[in-house]
Amino acid sequence: MLYGMVHWNPSHQATIRDFLNSFSSSSYAPHPSVADWWRTVRLYTDQTGQNISTISLSGEFFDFKYSQGKYLSRLSMQYVIKNAVRSYRESIPLNYKNGVYLVLTSYDVQVQEFCRAVCGFHYFTFPSIVGVTVPYAWVGHSGKQCPGFCAYPFAWPKNSGKPPPNTRNGGNNLMGAPNGDPGVDGMISVIAHELSEVSSNPLVNAWYAGDNPISPTEIADLCLGVYGTGAGGGYVGQVYKDSRGNGFNLHGVKGRKFLVQWVWNPLRRRCFGPNAMD
Repeated sequence: MLYGMVHWNPSHQATIRDFLNSFSSSSYAPHPSVADWWRTVRLYTDQTGQNISTISLSGEFFDFKYSQGKYLSRLSMQYVIKNAVRSYRESIPLNYKNGVYLVLTSYDVQVQEFCRAVCGFHYFTFPSIVGVTVPYAWVGHSGKQCPGFCAYPFAWPKNSGKPPPNTRNGGNNLMGAPNGDPGVDGMISVIAHELSEVSSNPLVNAWYAGDNPISPTEIADLCLGVYGTGAGGGYVGQVYKDSRGNGFNLHGVKGRKFLVQWVWNPLRRRCFGPNAMD
């Protein structure tokens, strides 16, 4: 669901929609693809031993009137979902069996801890608010608020000593965004991050590393900043370049290209992505 639709560019919506439609193994895209990347996530199982299934986009909701205002707390995010499933307009179905709800906020919406500690998060709804317990994830558009924090490597972190993104001379080696917008291309990797974790740890009682379920280290947390072989120390690793020199590591539907961080592979016991060189 898109929150703050007034400020959502249709082309940005299309980029995100195409990314979500690239998860299915039936969607055609050259290797390495988004569907190939999701196969690592599918190695994880639930309590019955069943592997995580694929993700498909089953519905959309546009909260263009900012039903909960322009500042959202973690708790108020659940009221956004409640509004989406109970709206008198075209609501989305409340699927408590295998539904996952993704809330995306526009660049003018502030969210608790956004740009200071997180670029996205996942949790589950309370029956007292939504009616049932369902997992959800939120990701914010960082284009105006903190691109250097949430859209790296398409924007420089503040006080990094690097030249600003619009500098054309003087050694600027900023990576170009494959879909033309650092904020949205940055969101893509965060969306992938949160979807992988909400699927492998939907109720915060499944797969995570460490001993603290309140602040768990999950399968994407273990691989932050890793997009290709040799990554580390701010270097994203070996990735591809398109004809314009923009960086990417995965193919999607409709000829799309995306840069998505790796996740922890439980069989290889290391961070891994389908573009790995080793």
